[in-house]
Amino acid sequence: MVGRQKINALFCVTKVKRMQSIPANGYAIHFGDTAYDLLNAHIAAQHYSSIFILADTQSNEYCVPRLLPLMAVDIPIEIVEFESGESAKTIDTCVQLWTLLTELGADRKSLILNVGGGVVTDLGGFVASTFKRGIDFIHIPTTLLAMVDASVGGKNGVDLGHLKNQIGVIRTPQMVLIDTQFLETLPQNEMRSGLAEMLKHGLIFDKDYWAQFLDLQAVDFADFDALVWRSIEIKNQIVMQDPTENGIRKALNFGHTLGHAIESYFLESPDKTTLLHGEAIAAGMVLEAFLSREKNLVTPQEYAQIKYVLTDIFGKLDFAETDLEPIIALLVHDKKNEYGHIQFALLDGIGKIKTNQSSDNELIRLAFADYKS
Repeated sequence: MVGRQKINALFCVTKVKRMQSIPANGYAIHFGDTAYDLLNAHIAAQHYSSIFILADTQSNEYCVPRLLPLMAVDIPIEIVEFESGESAKTIDTCVQLWTLLTELGADRKSLILNVGGGVVTDLGGFVASTFKRGIDFIHIPTTLLAMVDASVGGKNGVDLGHLKNQIGVIRTPQMVLIDTQFLETLPQNEMRSGLAEMLKHGLIFDKDYWAQFLDLQAVDFADFDALVWRSIEIKNQIVMQDPTENGIRKALNFGHTLGHAIESYFLESPDKTTLLHGEAIAAGMVLEAFLSREKNLVTPQEYAQIKYVLTDIFGKLDFAETDLEPIIALLVHDKKNEYGHIQFALLDGIGKIKTNQSSDNELIRLAFADYKS
C-alpha cells in the first residue's frame, strides 16, 4: 500500500533542530542537544547521591551508549536492565527492580533516568514514584510513541495480567528529554506505532495538523522534528487543563477504549500476533470514528477520510466473528468507565472531541463489520 511504503521511506533519518522547551505541570519538556545541557545542570543543582538508568534490553543496547558520553556528572551511575516488551510491564518486574535498587544502595536522594519506550517510561515512572515513597525521575524516551505520548503527562503504571495500565499513579518527572536521533535505530513498525498517536492528536485537537498527514507523499519529513514538537505540544496543552483526567484529558482516550481491548485480547490469545500499541489504537480510532458517524458527530465524508488514511498506513487487523464478544467483554475494564457504564471519547468533527459518550454492543458490532468491509 502506498501509505505504508511511504512511511517506511520517510522515517529513515531525522535531523535534530533547536526546538523551544515546552513548560508542563511542574516540569518541562526539552529538545535536542540543549536538553543534555539542562539535564546536567539539573543533576548538579540537585546534588543527587546516585543515578540509576532504567532501560530494557533494546534501549540499553542501542540508546544508553549515546546517552552516557553526554552526561557530565561525577556521581555513581548504575545501569539497571530488564527484558523488553509489554510482558515485562508487571508488578513482578517492579518487585525485582525495587529489590535491586535496594541492594545497590539507592536512597531518597537517588535519581532514576528512564531510557526507553513506553513500557520503560510507564514502568520506570511507577517504580520511582513508589520506591521509598517516591524519588526523582526523568524520562528520556527513545521511541516515537514514548516521545509523543507515554512520557508526557505524568501517568505511570503497569498492567494487571492482560489488562492495560490497571495499576498506577499520576506523578510528574523532573523533566522530559526529547532527542529524535534515538529514532534512527527504531524499526519502521515502531515508527508507525508512534505515528498513530500523532494522528490522534490531530483528530481530537487540531484539524490543520491532521491535514498535514492526508497526503504522505507531500509531507516534508526533513522537518519531522517540528511535527513531533507539535504533537507533544497538543498532548501537553490538554493535560495542563486536566492533570488528573476528570474532564478534557479523557479526549486523549479517543481510539483507546476499543483499542486497549483489542490490544489486550491479542496479547492473551495464543493464536493472535501480539500488537504494537499504535497498531491497536489505529484500529480503535477507525472503530470509534464509525461510532462518531453513527451518532452524527462526524459526517460520512469525514469518516471515510479517517478510515482511508488509517487503513492506508496501518492496514487492517484480521478479526474473526468469534473475536468480537471477547473484545467487547474486555471493555468493562476500561479506566474511563463510571458506575458500570462504558465511556467513549468520540470525535465531534475532525479536530474536536466529546467525552463521556456511550454505545450499545450492537453498534460496536456494526463498527467491526464496517471496519472489515
